[in-house]
Amino acid sequence: MHTGMLWFDNSQTALNIKIQKAVDYYHKKYGRTPDLCLVHPSMLEAQEKNQRTVETPASVNKLTVRPYRPVLPGHIWIGIEDKN
Repeated sequence: MHTGMLWFDNSQTALNIKIQKAVDYYHKKYGRTPDLCLVHPSMLEAQEKNQRTVETPASVNKLTVRPYRPVLPGHIWIGIEDKN
């Protein structure tokens, strides 16, 4: 993904809720549903520690969630995955 929307959410809510808010806004603004979400690895680690169920943030709207170190903690980079 070369182009996407950067979303900042530093609240204490669960990662899957943060991602869902970003997906909803992206869809409203651009008229498309994103399929890729990049987050800082620490956000996924924190999610795993706080979550008691097996559900993963990748289950949000069939969105692929990947760790990507250049994305700062508290930020979500969301968009359409390049098919190249």
